[in-house]
Amino acid sequence: MSFFTPRSWWAAPLLALAVACAKTDVAPPTAPLATALSQHVSNTGFPEGFESGTKTAYTLGSVTLGSGSWTLDDALLGNTTADPKTGAQSARIRNVGSLSMNFDVSGGAGVVTVGHALYGTDGSSTWELWASTNGGSSYSKVGSTITTSSTMLQTASFTANLSGSVRLQIRKVSGGTNRLNIDNVDIQTYSGGGGGTGAKKFLIDASHAEMAGNADWVLDVDAGVAPRFPTPAASGITATTAETYWTGALSAWGVSLVKLGHSVENLPTGTAITYGNSSNAQDLSNYNVFIVDEPNTVFTSAEKTAILQFVQNGGGLFMISDHDVSDRNNDGWDSPAIWNDLMTNNAVQTNPFGFSIALSNISETTSNVLNSSTNQILNGPQGAVTQLKYSNGATITTNSAAAKGLIWRTTSSQGSTNVMCASSTYGTGRVVVVADSSPADDGTGSPGNTVYPGWTELASHARLHMNASLWLAKVTN
Repeated sequence: MSFFTPRSWWAAPLLALAVACAKTDVAPPTAPLATALSQHVSNTGFPEGFESGTKTAYTLGSVTLGSGSWTLDDALLGNTTADPKTGAQSARIRNVGSLSMNFDVSGGAGVVTVGHALYGTDGSSTWELWASTNGGSSYSKVGSTITTSSTMLQTASFTANLSGSVRLQIRKVSGGTNRLNIDNVDIQTYSGGGGGTGAKKFLIDASHAEMAGNADWVLDVDAGVAPRFPTPAASGITATTAETYWTGALSAWGVSLVKLGHSVENLPTGTAITYGNSSNAQDLSNYNVFIVDEPNTVFTSAEKTAILQFVQNGGGLFMISDHDVSDRNNDGWDSPAIWNDLMTNNAVQTNPFGFSIALSNISETTSNVLNSSTNQILNGPQGAVTQLKYSNGATITTNSAAAKGLIWRTTSSQGSTNVMCASSTYGTGRVVVVADSSPADDGTGSPGNTVYPGWTELASHARLHMNASLWLAKVTN
């Protein structure tokens, strides 16, 4: 929280306390499912959001997009209200038209995801994904034929698993006058046997009311919605790009990660948190780090299982809380209670991370930082962390050897209480917790929302979150 401002104003605090005291048990989830953690990342220039370039006619022609040159046959770039799209435009195909890459990606093609929807009031269409590994001389079909029947963008996922140089075609095969829109084409790298290339994938949760009230704890907000892929496309970010490239209170964090060569996505409202579900294009197994900043709705039983198994099998979890009685959406749950519920009320393991979040509310700037020249969160590649400022946050209590306190309140001993930042391990995965949302806040958000530049308020704030991100992704040890 920040400075007891309207952004952090408590919503019916007495009611929130009363409801919180009357929480009921959540039904136990299903048994754990062991799934290997994917380390793949998007190829350079992807995802392709069809935001750059202009093509207003269906006639055969090529257009330069963010990822490279594409040939659009009986297809155009549509930007009308009838064109389903994430940003300003998407590709629209009619008859038996196609979208064809005129270039190869060099990182292979692992999982390919494609957004698709019906144009306007048109009827259903079918389409297919085809791939070439010989520069376009010949193509082979990938996966099944897809039927599009919704006017809302859906995501189709294909497992290509093609190494080396690859290019793709999207072919409308149903013919007829019904038109089809395509958006957000993503090609994950593939090396032939799994494993990463150094770049990592970060997923930021936007599915648990992180935008409730005056908050915008997401990468980007477009017309009140946090899309999966922020716009403009991440491929346009350079070393000098400002964090205002995207509109969200975590845009500085996201832009900074992209500048280091990593990829970032939002998990939009309505998208399930799953682990080991191959039909979900945003299944946690497709990412290295899951960032959840101040959730305001409780995790379901299935979501708790997914999150814990993700960490248990090697994933990184960045947990951000806020102060006690900070229920932004008046549902009786605030982020400290939601995080504690995850750790105490699940079917995988009680107290998996070895800490809890105290129901407290503090504001102070501390320099009481663990003295360690080797800790990669406090002394990592982004620089040394020497301070942390809470503007209404909670404290953390560690209770097992798995958890390590990193930063404490100013007058506290460096023990198990009054912790303001901690790390932990669980299985083969890693966890970092900061119990205030203010330090990650970059001061930009939706029009009318009041947010504050905590990210730049102290130099240590950006360093802490970036070093922790790299440690969670196992870029550093």
